[in-house]
Amino acid sequence: MAQLGVPVKSLATSCKLSHIHNPKSAFFSNRLRPFPSFTTNPSLLVQPNHPLSALPYRTIAPCNCNKSDIISQLELGKPEPKGKPEKRVNGIFWIILLNIGVFIADHFFQVNGAKDLYLYHTWPAWYQFVTATFCHANWKHLSSNLFFLYIFGKLVEEEEGNLALWLSYILTGVGANLVSWLVLPRNTVSVGASGAVFGLFTISVLVKMSWDWRKILEVLILGQFVIEKVMEAAQASTSLSGTFHGGYTLQSVNHIAHLSGALVGVLLVWLLSKVPSAPLDQ
Repeated sequence: MAQLGVPVKSLATSCKLSHIHNPKSAFFSNRLRPFPSFTTNPSLLVQPNHPLSALPYRTIAPCNCNKSDIISQLELGKPEPKGKPEKRVNGIFWIILLNIGVFIADHFFQVNGAKDLYLYHTWPAWYQFVTATFCHANWKHLSSNLFFLYIFGKLVEEEEGNLALWLSYILTGVGANLVSWLVLPRNTVSVGASGAVFGLFTISVLVKMSWDWRKILEVLILGQFVIEKVMEAAQASTSLSGTFHGGYTLQSVNHIAHLSGALVGVLLVWLLSKVPSAPLDQ
């Protein structure tokens, strides 16, 4: 940079920028405008005829703030992280993947033994009460159940944890299949996660239930929507009505499983409410 004229006084006493008065401008009359500090070295001079030499000068006080001070002050304004860490949701995705995997093995690859996972009411194997909750009649039946599984299963897992989700899904599904086996005819085949869906819906509602009329209205509206959509998905299974392993017929709309799954969910929440809480550490 070319050397500038007119000695510039330097006083490091403040961090404020100095200003000059320009009498040649009517707009800036009685106003001050900043004058850039090109240098703080008083020994530097410019030519006498330089345009800047005609301007009046005032004392320039260079800022003593360093970069670390500015950064530290900016960091003071940053909001500190607060609140409990967000829970990581994994269990519901594994349940969904398991349902999809069983459906692909059964309907696309037609794996031998996949139909043995269905619940045959004449003489069921003990594991069929569990495995039937992961089997579905067709894609519409599966997709609808997966939608509600994700919504209510995620709520249960976020509130109660991964283990509680798996236990809720299996126990409500097994309870629904068990009641269906006791009530429905012997030549019936039961498949689907509808019982577990109703159970998870009931649990997700009860764990956050409060006796507020707004909450009750919200539950009624959401509940009738869930019931309607799950019923539609269950009716889609009628396309698979036919013969399975010697005269078995697929139950088209298993209302017993829906109701019993919801009741098992209520029973689980009631039983857990009776378990005494662990004492807090003083």
